[in-house]
Amino acid sequence: MALTAALALVALPGLASSRTPSTYRPLEAAAFQAITINASDGGSSQTIHPLDPAFRSANALTGDSQFIEQGVRAVRAVVRAKTVQPDVTAGYSIKPPRYTMTGTATFYDNGTTAMRLPRGTVIRVCGPGGCVERVVNDYGPTAGTSRIIDLYRPDFFAVCGCPSWSGTVKVTVGIY
Repeated sequence: MALTAALALVALPGLASSRTPSTYRPLEAAAFQAITINASDGGSSQTIHPLDPAFRSANALTGDSQFIEQGVRAVRAVVRAKTVQPDVTAGYSIKPPRYTMTGTATFYDNGTTAMRLPRGTVIRVCGPGGCVERVVNDYGPTAGTSRIIDLYRPDFFAVCGCPSWSGTVKVTVGIY
């Protein structure tokens, strides 16, 4: 049965998705249309010479090119006077926070910044030793205490600016 199916596929090329190549046929003359071109000078030929240097340089500028209006004498370029600019000083501008809180900060070694705000809130904690910007990634400290934030130990001492035996510091937290 398989042999019969194979022979049927070979015998019928149209069913097996193969065809014989088409024969070569030349294009018929009727496919082309005649076009008449009127020559203005009676059929004489014209020689095209290469472009002269003046024409080739059109629209090209070089470092010493000068712009001159027609009929105006060339005027020497005027040198601009040096202007006095103020010295640039380093500085920065801090965006004002939406809310601020003042209270006590403590530290712990969990490596997180804990505050009773939603996770992902950007805060700026400022104390006597400086400021740090952090993102709240833990919830705490316990409600009803004077603490408003628990900081990671290195952040706490950066904000505190106090000796390592200290445990609390008064801070201002800007909430952005």
